[in-house]
Amino acid sequence: MTSPQTHVVTGAFGYTGKYIAQRLLDAGHAVRTLTNSPQRTNPFGSRVAVHPYNFDDPPKLVAALEGADVLYNTYWVRFTHKLFKQADAVDNTLTLFEAAKQAGVKRIVHVSITNPSDDSPLEYFSGKARLERALIESGLSYAILRPAVLFGHEDILINNIAWMLRKLPIFGVFGNGRYRLQPMYVEDFADLAVHQAAQSPNVIIDAIGPETFTFRELVKTIAQAIGVRRLIVPVPPALGFALGWLLGRIKGDVIITRQEIRGLMDDLLYVDSPPAGSTKLSAWARQHADDLGKHYANELARRIDRRAAYEQL
Repeated sequence: MTSPQTHVVTGAFGYTGKYIAQRLLDAGHAVRTLTNSPQRTNPFGSRVAVHPYNFDDPPKLVAALEGADVLYNTYWVRFTHKLFKQADAVDNTLTLFEAAKQAGVKRIVHVSITNPSDDSPLEYFSGKARLERALIESGLSYAILRPAVLFGHEDILINNIAWMLRKLPIFGVFGNGRYRLQPMYVEDFADLAVHQAAQSPNVIIDAIGPETFTFRELVKTIAQAIGVRRLIVPVPPALGFALGWLLGRIKGDVIITRQEIRGLMDDLLYVDSPPAGSTKLSAWARQHADDLGKHYANELARRIDRRAAYEQL
C-alpha cells in the first residue's frame, strides 16, 4: 500500500468521480472534492472535504488544491444549453489547470474523449483537444484518459437505450448503424484512473472496454439482455434527431444532439487500441437485466437539482 496522500476529485458526488473517490478512501488517502453541487447528498459523509469550484475566484480555487498530490479532473458538460456551455467548461478547466499548477499539485489525471481534434467541427472534440494541449504544455505531470462511452450504475446512454427499448415498439438507429463504440465499465475506469495517479510517466490512454459494437449491435445486445424483441430500423439522421428532440421535450431533457449524432456517425467513439478494461457490457447488462432501463435517467434534472443523489439502477 502506498503512503497516504491527499487527492482531489472533481464531482465526487456524481458519476465517475464517486467511484474514484471510493477507491481512494479505501486506500487510506485523504480526499477532497471540487463541485458545483456542495448540497448534493454526500455518500461519503465527513470523509470527503467539500469545496465549491470557485472558477470566478482563482485564489480560493488554489487554496482548495494546496497540499494535493493528485487532481482527478472529470469536470465537463455534455452539450451546450441555455444553462451551461461547453465553451465555458473549457475556460473553467483551463482555470483549474492553472490553479493546480500554482497550488503545487504533483499530477493530474484528466478525462478526455476518444479522437479529440483541434480541427474538429464538433465542439465536444475540439474543446477536449484544446484542454489536452493545455495540460501537456503546462509542465504538470499528467495521465490523459480517453473514454468512448462509460457504462454502469447511474449512466445515461446505456440505461436510456434500454428504457426506450422497453417503452417503444420500434427502435430507430441513425443511418446504417454501422459506426462503432467501445464501452468501458465505470469501475474499470476508476481503477485505471487511480492506477495512473500512482505512476510518473506522462501518458495518453484510450480508455475503452473489451468489446467493440456497431451501434446497431449495441442496441440489439441490450434488447437481448433485458429480454425484449424490437424491430431495429434505420432512420435518416434528421428524422432521428427530430424524434429524439420530441421525446426529450416530453421528458424535460436533451436525449441527443445533432453534434452527438455526427460524432457517432463519424466513428469518433472508436479507436484501434487495446482494451483498458476487462468488464464486458454484454455480461454486465445480463446481470442487471431486471433493473436496466426501468427508469429514465434525466441529464438535465441532475444538473438542475443540485441536492438529490444520482440515482442508481
